[in-house]
Amino acid sequence: MQFEVKILGANSANPVYNRFQTAQLLHIEPYYFLIDCGEATQHQLLKYKCKLTKIDHIFISHLHGDHYLGLVGLLSTMHLQGRTKDLHLFGPIGLDEIIVLQMKLSETILNYTIHFKGLDATKIETILDLDKLTVETIPLQHRIPCCGFLFREKLKKRRIIKDKFPPKGSLAHMAMLKQGQDVLDESGTLLYKNSEYTLPPKKSRSYAFCSDTILKTDNSTQLQHVDLLYHEATFLHDMLERAKQTFHTTALQAAQFASICQAKNLIIGHFSSRYRDITPLLIEARSEFINTQLAIEGNDYEIVEE
Repeated sequence: MQFEVKILGANSANPVYNRFQTAQLLHIEPYYFLIDCGEATQHQLLKYKCKLTKIDHIFISHLHGDHYLGLVGLLSTMHLQGRTKDLHLFGPIGLDEIIVLQMKLSETILNYTIHFKGLDATKIETILDLDKLTVETIPLQHRIPCCGFLFREKLKKRRIIKDKFPPKGSLAHMAMLKQGQDVLDESGTLLYKNSEYTLPPKKSRSYAFCSDTILKTDNSTQLQHVDLLYHEATFLHDMLERAKQTFHTTALQAAQFASICQAKNLIIGHFSSRYRDITPLLIEARSEFINTQLAIEGNDYEIVEE
């Protein structure tokens, strides 16, 4: 099952050097999740041939413009394209008022229904529970309420050893084995011992999106052993004081956080417009956490099923 994130925007407030403001498209088959929606997000979706009709869930981390100002345009385009299916929107309290006001003043009545959930950025909360995965909020510390999002697959079923299970075996018995049960007949006689007919389930994968924040190490418990961590890295560490003043993180701090979390891989982004060349941020982060990559727009970062 596919599990990958596409970077649509990786810069901070100023869209410069052909870098746009924060937006990502996460594909966890069969779902497509849009995370943040800076300006030009819908143009980036068009550029990378991502269909708007596949997006049913949108997550907005906070109400700074570089993370949500592309949203109303995107919602309007969905309307103009004839969308009728429901859309689920998760974001800060007040985002719903912004959307309602803009639609009211433009006299727009959407063809579809938006289900909005306002988020409490101060606590961990499961905000979405689907068949195969959950989404939790990650409390962050920025100038205004802000949270990240943890996408995590649920525990998977055990795998049938096809060469051992009888070709004409019962589907009900196969289902019991996948659930980890031994199969008995009506008299209680063992038919199939689970350990002999199944393999352990494949590893459940996880992706954590940490938007604008100062270094917040107490989040590391929630994110222990996350497979892929995205963390903002607005500045190089020689700009630490500026990072503190603006409630942002340096590349070195993002890498230190990945180490504390024992993350498998790290992506850094939300680059300041002061850096035309972002290679030094990668070098700095890799000095602490070698499995670091830059958020490059158009690139896909896959978490392989093991």
